Amino acid sequence: MWDHKVKVILPFLVYLIQNGSALSRIDPLVDSKVGLIRGLRAPDGDYSMFMGIPYGTVDKSNPFGPSSPHPSFDEIFEAYDDSAICPQVEEFNRTVVGTLDCLHLNIYAPNSANSRNRLPVLVWIYGGGFSIGFSGRFLYGPRYFIEQDIILVTLNYRLGPYGFMCLDIPKIPGNQGLKDQLLALKWIKDNIEAFGGDADKITIFGESAGGASVDLHLRFNQEKLFDKVIMQSGTALLPRAVTEPDTTAPLKLAAHLGFKTADTGAALEFLATVDTTLVIASSSELGLDFRPCVETDPEIIDKFIYDHPLNMKPDLRNMPIIIGHNSDEALANYDSMSSEDFSKLNVFYDNLARNFNFGNEELVEMEKFVRHYYIGDQKISEDVKQGIINFHSDFSYNYPAVRTVKKYLDNGARNIYLYVFAYDGDRNFVKARLNITTPGVTHADEIGYLFDISYMENPTPEDQLIIDRITTLWANFVKFGNPTPQTNELLPVQWPAVTEEALNYLYIDSELKVEKRIYKSRMAFWDLFYKLNEKSQKLYVESSK
Repeated sequence: MWDHKVKVILPFLVYLIQNGSALSRIDPLVDSKVGLIRGLRAPDGDYSMFMGIPYGTVDKSNPFGPSSPHPSFDEIFEAYDDSAICPQVEEFNRTVVGTLDCLHLNIYAPNSANSRNRLPVLVWIYGGGFSIGFSGRFLYGPRYFIEQDIILVTLNYRLGPYGFMCLDIPKIPGNQGLKDQLLALKWIKDNIEAFGGDADKITIFGESAGGASVDLHLRFNQEKLFDKVIMQSGTALLPRAVTEPDTTAPLKLAAHLGFKTADTGAALEFLATVDTTLVIASSSELGLDFRPCVETDPEIIDKFIYDHPLNMKPDLRNMPIIIGHNSDEALANYDSMSSEDFSKLNVFYDNLARNFNFGNEELVEMEKFVRHYYIGDQKISEDVKQGIINFHSDFSYNYPAVRTVKKYLDNGARNIYLYVFAYDGDRNFVKARLNITTPGVTHADEIGYLFDISYMENPTPEDQLIIDRITTLWANFVKFGNPTPQTNELLPVQWPAVTEEALNYLYIDSELKVEKRIYKSRMAFWDLFYKLNEKSQKLYVESSK
């Protein structure tokens, strides 16, 4: 009898010794409002992963229209797979990928999170020009944030024609991707407590189009689904963050795919039967650009953007905000450009023409005015590359951030923290991917210091310090509404909030420095330019008709 017990127990003891306690190896199971969800113990830390949880479904007969909540689970949902991706031309291999069964989210919860120790929640909305992006660990590994003892959630939303076809009709009103995000935020608010999260401490953050999305939620979402926001290199005032829709897009896509018609309804019915791969490829071949839009039709019930962001005046008295950008946002746009490519550029004229309703003579005059400020009397060439980078960075990212801060101050916000990210290391995401060696920090470079990107090597000590600093700043903000509630060796300076008298900002480099007024003269130039031309802004005129 004893021999039999030894034979049974010894292998079990060996298992415990090799794998730790039996308890730590049990995959976590939570009882949410939508049913039982089983996750996985993480292999690289003390946290659990609940991946690929479906929060929404797309109507196959109207794949360009709004999604609806995913039904509850009848059986245990095994949340093991974060590979879902919405239809798009992905950025790494330029291949067409994805399916409409993509409205999933991923939850990463420290093992310390439970009903007696509810942790604050940070929700990531990816960027990608509203046309690319996905939420999986390939790019957005959670480990650095998990080490800050907060819960991280990442979510997918539809992109391109499926997310942002804007026909301003009840069936396809526009902004479907933003409404996907809204559906996910409602799901998180309703269910995060089952994962040990604090439903009253939810921060949403995003970069580029993700930052613009966060800003649009802040301006338009009337539900209390979050209590803090972080906008990285993106606000609702970015050029073309909100655009006039192309209502002929279904006709163009259908014709490109061999179905010529002048009837939008017939074109949509046809496109609903076409494989998503072909629709995405056709959108790319035609150069169609789908983005958020103002929904004007009074018959649209669930409008998201019902006026242009320029006109919105949200009450922000109790909303802590982090907002900022990188030091050389447009570096990657021009770094590898040849002399011949530079000679073909008309960057000042093109940007002003796209964003202002100037007459021909006025456009020429304004183009001269802006060009002279940035490159003097020189022709556009490789010799004035830095001036062009400065212009593109200021026009597309830097000034929209400063302009947003000023508008939010006017609307009662008093807890705004402004930053410039300027650290140039081995984990600069875009520079590493494009093999850019020119000094400077370009658009999206900060992502490598916030997330454990799967294909990057272990951080150098210098890079690890930046990871520790920026994730601590972000996590402090999530926990306390203040990125530096106290100073210490890691965060030796206090990051002051912006005031109307002083546009304080934190300069994040190998050292942290507090400065005043980002690019003071350049931002003053744009203050004057927009003051002179306020009513010539395209969507300002359109939204006031």
